Amino acid sequence: MKGKISRSILIIAMLLLSVILGACSEKEASNQSAGKEGPKQTSEKSSYPSKPIQVIVPAGAGGDTDLNARLLGKYLEKELGQPIVISNVNGAGGSVGAKQVLDSNPDGYNVLFFHNSLLLNKILGLVDYSYDSFKLAGISLLDQGNTFIVNSKSKFKDLKDMIAYAKKNPGKVTIATEVGGFTHLQLKALEKDQGIKLNIVDVGSASEKITALMGNRVDIVPTSLGLVTDYIKSKKFRTLGIMAKDRVDLMPDVPTFIEQGANVSFEKFFFYGFPKETPDDVVEKFSKAVEKVVNNKEYIEEAKKSLVTPTYMNPQEAFDYIKETDEYYKELNSDQ
Repeated sequence: MKGKISRSILIIAMLLLSVILGACSEKEASNQSAGKEGPKQTSEKSSYPSKPIQVIVPAGAGGDTDLNARLLGKYLEKELGQPIVISNVNGAGGSVGAKQVLDSNPDGYNVLFFHNSLLLNKILGLVDYSYDSFKLAGISLLDQGNTFIVNSKSKFKDLKDMIAYAKKNPGKVTIATEVGGFTHLQLKALEKDQGIKLNIVDVGSASEKITALMGNRVDIVPTSLGLVTDYIKSKKFRTLGIMAKDRVDLMPDVPTFIEQGANVSFEKFFFYGFPKETPDDVVEKFSKAVEKVVNNKEYIEEAKKSLVTPTYMNPQEAFDYIKETDEYYKELNSDQ
């Protein structure tokens, strides 16, 4: 009887041991599997970018937006270790390119490079989205050289001359712009501030505006001073001043509009934006790369040639800055 009991106890003990060993093996296998899976997930996040990044520029080739995007892209490639592919998607004041980014896969490989015009498209009712529809990766530079240029044979020697003539001759000063664009808002602001009426016409692209000015088909072209330095050096064109709040070190001899009695100031900012659902760590890595480029001495020297000011603002700083600008534009537009 005792022998049977001992054998039964032994069998039960063996069964329990088998169950325990099986559970341990299963747990160990599970841990090994988790161990393999864990690093893989981390690796996928940390591997960004693992392929070329497409930067959508909602403007034509050769303009300031395109040139700035390409210069930044050259240095971003070194920081991110992948090609930066610039794609010009023009149309509808930049809204076509911006919408393409919004509708793209939010994986970090489609990013918008644009400026103030994104705000105007929403304010003017052209689109139903704005800067807050994107996940911002920061601001990379400011252009404080927004200017009015005239043909060297123009009767206007400076902004004061032009304003005085416009007051005596309403609607006689012809200025080329893109209706609804960034420069259009500048003109409306000047009209309001000085109580004048300008003849605002849409003559097409940046190159077509230059052609129109050279042919005396328009009196003035609003543009970025950095885009027309060669024309000014060759004395084909002349600047009437810039719309910065204060004189700019890059162009110390150029007076501001404010100095000439017009309380009008505009600076163009350039930012990067991703689709809203893009992972935070991806946007952060891209933003950190932008910061390194903006602080790169070689990049700064190259950017100076276009008379722009490399200025890094992180995503939150960029959001606050653009929000303040947006409120100013809405106020200007409400008075039109």
